[in-house]
Formats: sequence, structure tokens, C-alpha cells
Amino acid sequence: MGIRTGRQFLDKLNSMTPHLVIDGEVVSENLTEHPAFKELALTYAKLFDMQHDPKYQDALTCTSPTSGDLVNASFLVPRSAEDLKKRRAATAAWAEYSNGFLGRTGDYMNASLTALSTAKKFFEKADPKFGQRIEAYYEFARENDLLATHTLIPPQVNRSVSGSEQLGGQLTARIVEERDGGIVISGARMLATIAPIADELLVFPSTVLRGTPEDEPFSFAFAIQNDAPGLRYLCRTGLHNGGNKHDEPLASRFDEIDAVVVFDDVFVPAERVFMQGRPDLCNAWYQETGAGALMTHQVVTRTIAKSEFFLGLASEIAGTIGIDGFQHIQEDLAELIRYVEIGKALVTASEALAAPSEDGVFLPHWETLNAARNWYPKASQRFPEIIRKFCASGLMALPGQADLEVAREDIEMYLQGKSLTGPERIRLFKLAYDASITGFSGRQALYEYFFFGDPVRMAGALVNSYDREPVRARIREFLARED
Repeated sequence: MGIRTGRQFLDKLNSMTPHLVIDGEVVSENLTEHPAFKELALTYAKLFDMQHDPKYQDALTCTSPTSGDLVNASFLVPRSAEDLKKRRAATAAWAEYSNGFLGRTGDYMNASLTALSTAKKFFEKADPKFGQRIEAYYEFARENDLLATHTLIPPQVNRSVSGSEQLGGQLTARIVEERDGGIVISGARMLATIAPIADELLVFPSTVLRGTPEDEPFSFAFAIQNDAPGLRYLCRTGLHNGGNKHDEPLASRFDEIDAVVVFDDVFVPAERVFMQGRPDLCNAWYQETGAGALMTHQVVTRTIAKSEFFLGLASEIAGTIGIDGFQHIQEDLAELIRYVEIGKALVTASEALAAPSEDGVFLPHWETLNAARNWYPKASQRFPEIIRKFCASGLMALPGQADLEVAREDIEMYLQGKSLTGPERIRLFKLAYDASITGFSGRQALYEYFFFGDPVRMAGALVNSYDREPVRARIREFLARED
């Protein structure tokens, strides 16, 4: 089949019967008509339609090596620097459409599947059948243009012990039964973003397992259809308050609902089980397969688009109200320019330093990407702060679109900007409001800050994995010099 249209995506959603709990209601049908999910589904439908648009098709697609159909370019196995650039161009096309506010577009998990499908030497450490299964699943996802969500971490109940120890091991998702035809999973995991509109759920290894025999029931990787029997999603309340696209321009389009996943004796067929009972390999899942590198390559590309959005928004605000000549404003604009250019430099450097893996996959330079994923979560916290500073009390003096019908003359007179009419200025400031002060913007800041996990633990992992011996040796050599 290859690339889907938006209509095909929406029709597939309406044919599914997931168990979604949201705002005191259980939703299991007609998802695209439900107010909590409708606008997000339509936004993702637009992404699918972009694949068919001549303006974007070359960037977003490539040819399937098996069917000859056009498929999404995020499924392209990179064998050269040009392939990495092709993948980046595809990610950039979607990211620029959403200005980086969609963190779970299909290319994110597709990147993971692409790397995993080629990591034969890794899977041979356990059993070659796991590699064969995930390669078959990757081809299935590629040829059917599936949209996957995923869930990774144990519930946040008692973080002083490992996930396998919480409530005596009865809380976190685990294998409770092994059958000839597959495994049975019970327990829960966080945090499945876009779960209500996904085709499939990918359950990949938790990032931290102790590697003891007690962790074996918690050590697995598999894929399951999003409406599998026994699978339930506890969704957070939406952050779109029902306003139109003038008053809630971001939340009305890009609110990716997050959910806790509950497995109530969910049966997973053997052909969809990609790892089982090897805590050591589960801990190495992202690093040794290249999945972490391709996923981070996608993320850094997306966050460049988001950095550019905030630079553009701050610049437009500054020009509109005549503050762009002040030095303290220019200092903040310069900071945003640095964020954009640093992001571009890091992703370009990761490609320039790319090298083939043992399996012949051309992977971007991990150390560079690892630095990027440690840098951006903290840098991005400045974005809404700068917007609030530029707008100041202007964010609290914002009539809505409906007020134009009864107070247009006042709005035209008293809310105009240096270069915009009153209605144009309130539209711009509504965008600033949604990007910097609403619940939607707060979730975005939290999402980016913890995207890859606890920044403190990530910093420790960066230090411990980075080869600092060459630079230490230079210090010792300098101290030993006798001029």
C-alpha cells in the first residue's frame, strides 16, 4: 500500500475500538468525532496528506525496496551521508509544519524501527529470531504507513526503588505468563503520547534495569495493536479549551494527548515479541542497535524548527510593538539566534562525523547528538520566558476573536501595534499567549525538559560514556613539559 492519505488514516481510526478513559468517560468508537481527539486527528491527517502533496512528496517519501511503492522517508535505512540528509529533510518538512510542537510524529518511532530492523549482530546475542521478527514488523509498518505510540517507564509511585520492586513487583508491566503462541502482560507503564490516535503501541525496554534475575519478567520488547483486548489508556485532560484557532492557535491543533497504559492480561503473539528475559540486552537496546542515534537525529531536527519558531515569534513581537531597537531586547534575540544556529551545527556535525555500524548502517555521530540532547532541554526553557518578557502585560490584555463583533472600534484604536492593526496584533499576541503562558505551553516546557529522562541522570550518563582520556592526557603532557 505505501503512504496513506489523511482520509485513510481517519477511516482506520474510526474502525478501531481502543479503551480510552478521559474526563470521566470511556471512549471506544468514532474517535475522530470526539472533541478530545478530533483536532489532533485532523492535524495528523494533514501530515499523511503532505506525503501526497507535490510540494512535499520528494522530501517526505522514498521508494520501498520490496514493493516499489512510495513509503515515508523515515523508513529509509541510511547507508550514506546523503541518506542521513534525506531523512533529515523529511523530518524537517513535518517539523516545520507543526513548528516543532508535535513531539510524536510517526517519524520518531519509525527511526527506532529502522535501526532495530538492521541490528542483526545485537539480536544474535539473544536469539536471531528476535531480529527476524522485528525486521518483519518494520516492513509491515513501512508498507502500511503505521503511526505508533510507545511507552517506556514504570508508573511514578515509589521512585526510591526500581520498577520491578514497586508493590512487590505487581505494579509495573511484566510478563505474567508464557504460552507457546506468545506472552501475557499485566501492569502499567507511562507515558504514551498520542495514544488515542495511534495504530500500534510499541513497548520497548525500560531505560534502567538492574540486570538481576528478578528483572527478567520486566525485560521485553514487543508491539501490539492499539485496541488489543485488555489494553486500557488513562488519558490526561486535554489542554485545548474549546477555543477557535484564533484564540488557541497551538492548543487547538497540536495538543498531543498523553496517557498511562494499563495492561490487563494482554496477550502478545510471539511474532510480535522482539526481546524477552535479557535485562543486559534491554539496557543496551538503544545504544547498541543505533536506535538511540536515529531517534535523536529526528528529535534534534524537530527542535531546530521549534527554536526557529520562537526566534520568529519574538522577532515579530519586538517589531510590532517597537521594542526591537532596545539593547536588552536585542540581547534576548541574539540568545535565540544562538539556539537556532547551535542546533543546526550539532545536527550537521553529527552527519559529518557519521560512520557505518557493524551492520553497515550509516549512523550519525552519537557523542554529538548526546551533547545536543543534554543541551536543548534546558535551553528550551528560556523560550517562553523570553516571549513573556517581550509581551509583558500585553499577554493579559487580549480580547478574543468574538469581541471583534462588539468592540472592533476600540480594538482598532487601543490595541494596534506599530506595524499591525488592532485585530492583527491580538491575533499575534494570542499565539504568544498559547506559546508561553497557557496550560498547553506549560506541558510543552515539561515535555521538552524530560523528553529523554531526568536531566541530572542524563548528565551523569554523558560524563560516564564520554571518552575524556585524550583531553586529560593533553593536560598531563602539558604539565610534564620542560621548555
